[in-house]
Amino acid sequence: MKNKKGFILYADINTTVNKLTDEYAGKLFKHILSYVNDEEPTTSDVLLEIAFEPIKQQLRRDLKKWEQQHEQRILAGKKSAEIRKRNSTVVNGRSVSSTVNVINIYRKFNHLSLSTDEFNKLNKLYTKEQIDRVLDAIENFANNKKYKSLYLTSRNWLAKENTNTSKDDHLLNHIKTQLNAGNTRK
Repeated sequence: MKNKKGFILYADINTTVNKLTDEYAGKLFKHILSYVNDEEPTTSDVLLEIAFEPIKQQLRRDLKKWEQQHEQRILAGKKSAEIRKRNSTVVNGRSVSSTVNVINIYRKFNHLSLSTDEFNKLNKLYTKEQIDRVLDAIENFANNKKYKSLYLTSRNWLAKENTNTSKDDHLLNHIKTQLNAGNTRK
C-alpha cells in the first residue's frame, strides 16, 4: 500500500470483532495496521488468520480500485496539461493559457465590476448618463459589499429609479430640445 496515507476499515467487521476477546481484537487491529504498512505480517494463530482474511480481501479490492483511479487521474492531468500547453500563447515572455477569458470592463470598484457587454445590455434600456449616475450611487452606497453582481444591482436600481421616466422619454425630450433649438434659429 505504498504512497497511500490511509485506508478504509468498514463498519461491518464489527460483528466479527465483537465475537473476539479484547486481546484478540487488539491483535487483529495490530495485524491490520502491520498489513496496510507493507510489513507483511504472519501469524500461526488460526483464529486471528480467519478473522483477518475477509478484511485483507476487502483491503486488496480497495487498493486495486484506488490504483486504477490514481492512474486515471494521472493520465487526465497529463492530457489536460498537454491541451493547455498546446492552446497557450506567450505574452511578455510568459505562457498564458487561452482558457482565460478576457473581459472588457466598463466600470470596476471594490469587489464589483460591470463588463462592456453588460453595459451595452443596460444601454439598450437606459442612457449612459442614467447608468453612470446609478453606478456612482452604488459605489458610494455604504452597504454595497453585500452585492454580488454589479449588473443585476444596477439593473434593479435603474428600474426603480426610472419607473416614471424611460429612455424613450429622454429621447423625446432630447428631440424636442433639438427641434426647439432649430425653430429659434429661423
